[in-house]
Amino acid sequence: MSEYLIDIRGLEKAYGVGDIAVHALRGVDMQVVAGEFVAIMGPSGSGKSTLMNILGCLDRPSSGSYVLDGEDVSRLSRNALAGVRNRKIGFVFQSYNLLPRLSAVKNVMVPLSYNRDEHRGERHEREEAIAMLERVGLGDRLRHRPNELSGGQQQRVAIARALVNHPALLLADEPTGNLDTQSGEEIMQLLERLHQDGATIVMVTHAPEASQHADRIIRLRDGVIAADERNGAEEQNP
Repeated sequence: MSEYLIDIRGLEKAYGVGDIAVHALRGVDMQVVAGEFVAIMGPSGSGKSTLMNILGCLDRPSSGSYVLDGEDVSRLSRNALAGVRNRKIGFVFQSYNLLPRLSAVKNVMVPLSYNRDEHRGERHEREEAIAMLERVGLGDRLRHRPNELSGGQQQRVAIARALVNHPALLLADEPTGNLDTQSGEEIMQLLERLHQDGATIVMVTHAPEASQHADRIIRLRDGVIAADERNGAEEQNP
């Protein structure tokens, strides 16, 4: 069993073939220990989105290996990857991706329906969803629909939804991108508290102020890791 929750070796991703191939990732090595909070940064075209899609089991690498929580997911079928996503990964998106007709508690219950245990009824699922909304500070907004919530509150619902299955990994893709400065800072403080409680978080962000809440920053450039920084001190700069 690897000591790492995420263990990536020689990861490459190319789109197209031959002379027209676009190499989004070029031999990335990256390890993340359980309990770390890692921010991934880089300019447009650096490979951030491609790396996030592979980390989230939404795509497969062209070559190299990706071991997640002791399981090599590099060559799994699409159906098998979907199973890994449901069991082990929680997603937080820039645009929240909430279902507009459902209340906050119903939105948080959605992932539970994909991992339904025959011994766990809807009442228990509702209790789990309520507990998670209370954890993110929305215990008084259970019945509100997304259009009745502020952007920051919608993102809190999305975080509760991402956590309700107790995933091994929380992936946050530009979680403050649609928020004003104050709401964005509140969301980052929430993610930091979740990290302090033991959550493993990998976040893609373009915002330097958001990255400062992470305890490690990985900078991508042209499909390779240009720097790996911890606590403001540069550790690696190939």
